[in-house]
Amino acid sequence: MNLQTEHQGEVLLITVQDDRIDAASAIQFKEKMREIVAEPSARVVLDMSNVGFLDSSGLGAVVAVMKALGPVRRLELSGLTTTVEKVFRLTRMDTVFVIHKSLPEGIRRAG
Repeated sequence: MNLQTEHQGEVLLITVQDDRIDAASAIQFKEKMREIVAEPSARVVLDMSNVGFLDSSGLGAVVAVMKALGPVRRLELSGLTTTVEKVFRLTRMDTVFVIHKSLPEGIRRAG
């Protein structure tokens, strides 16, 4: 699982470089994310614009990361593709997460 991280002020931006978060990669995704979010930051934004497929295992991994952050820090999602956004909507997880159509204002990818 390839994750790119950037600190932008008080925001930790994590970009998923892989095109899938599924049963084959969900455990690795969850473990890497837990290591990354151990770093202090006021906000955590997960850019999923490269992810074209997310199954129930992948969704469970994203939820597990949200829970690992605890009640103080929220996991914000950004750039959901149509297919991935549909998974969040059908499971009503779109009511649990803060979801941005694109990167939130003031945040941009380096490079």
